Amino acid sequence: MLTGKHILLIISGGIAAYKSLDLIRRLKERGAGVRCVLTAGGAQFVTPLSVAALSEDAVFQDLFSLKDESEMGHIRLSREADLLVVAPASADLMAKMAAGLADDLASTIMLATDKPVLIAPAMNTKMWEHPATQRNMRTLQDDGVTAIGPGQGDLACGEVGAGRMSEPLQIVAAIESILIGQVTAAPLQGRRAIVTSGPTYEAIDPVRFLANRSSGKQGHAIAAALARLGADVVLVAGPNNQPSPPGVAVRDIESAVQMLAACEAALPADIVVCAAAVADWRVAGEAEQKMKKDGSGQPPALALVENPDILATLSQLNGGRPSLVVGFAAETEKVVDHGQGKRRRKGCDWIVANDVGPGTGVMGGDENTVHLITSQGVEDWPTMSKDAVADALARRIADHFAVG
Repeated sequence: MLTGKHILLIISGGIAAYKSLDLIRRLKERGAGVRCVLTAGGAQFVTPLSVAALSEDAVFQDLFSLKDESEMGHIRLSREADLLVVAPASADLMAKMAAGLADDLASTIMLATDKPVLIAPAMNTKMWEHPATQRNMRTLQDDGVTAIGPGQGDLACGEVGAGRMSEPLQIVAAIESILIGQVTAAPLQGRRAIVTSGPTYEAIDPVRFLANRSSGKQGHAIAAALARLGADVVLVAGPNNQPSPPGVAVRDIESAVQMLAACEAALPADIVVCAAAVADWRVAGEAEQKMKKDGSGQPPALALVENPDILATLSQLNGGRPSLVVGFAAETEKVVDHGQGKRRRKGCDWIVANDVGPGTGVMGGDENTVHLITSQGVEDWPTMSKDAVADALARRIADHFAVG
């Protein structure tokens, strides 16, 4: 989607600079040309060699380079790009930009450019919250600079709060939004999507039920991300406490049987994303009254029957099969191997596999580490917030339809 676009990436100082390497890779994957400026602070965290290897271009560092400045390098760099991206944007560089200082190559380029600028701030929470930084941020926004982030979470300094640099795929989405413009700002316009989310409850009696652990955070985030890209989204949701995503039609259900029925009722669709944690079994016959202990010390015998396989059913429809069916595989071991096997068994197009073993904090947490498994292979995505995973998956779906 970025073929023919030229990005000038300025990497300033901070531990988040390591994410800039992945950002370069993600931009190159999408066809963008990437040229990089590395500040003195940035060079303390990533090397010019690694940046040059990934960008496949020279790395610029010195304002007073005889070779580069004989060609007015700071002017040329600022004008040849379609977009300037500062990631990470340190508090120091943001202050220079706001004040119009130009004492190194990066700040001089920023002052000389006539192109749009996107910054991804990254710093300690107190630095971000400081009145000076907030004042600088307002000044930059008034000057037309676009900002993404920072996000909330654990910081390298050991503190928790705002200051994390946005994930590379989130920055890519922002870059696409700026460069591609309104023509493709809604690349899924006219597409219909069904997303399942949350757990299912399988009643034992009027009080008790069987269920899987699921907060619904990931499924709801995916529904919202697809809607932001213009899709007409139906969210089939098991019991959860998540707010309904804006612009999404929600169908609340409890059981797996009800979830399948709601999905079938929402057809036809172009896209199905089965992110719900569906219970594999249900009780053969729900008791009409609350089951009581009989004093024998023996638990009641529960006869279980297998629930309908929603992912396999939608993947193997004889007529009206959605063009793209995506399943989730929540695994506690051999995550990729089990995910690949699930994709083959179910007949779906993609599987998003993730580790939900003890200690990962994925179930109910705010972050996820996933592997996208397709017929072409496995894409290992970095640990991201569930919102970022949703944005990345939605963009990947949009790319699929743009190519197909």
